[in-house]
Amino acid sequence: MFSNTQNGATSSSIIYSIIQTAIANELKPMHYLEHVFKQIQLNKDLQISDILPWSASIPETCKKINTPQS
Repeated sequence: MFSNTQNGATSSSIIYSIIQTAIANELKPMHYLEHVFKQIQLNKDLQISDILPWSASIPETCKKINTPQS
């Protein structure tokens, strides 16, 4: 909708999908994205399974604090 090119629209949809998947897995999207980008940059032998939103290796700083609802 707001992209000037097909490549821009494709890139935007990928990022939006990652953000929504993080939210669905009760993660803080910004912290999760920072973690993923850092891991991609630092770890050349990175396995995709290590950075998926439901991975056990996602740090606690990326996870939302569940508060009881009244």
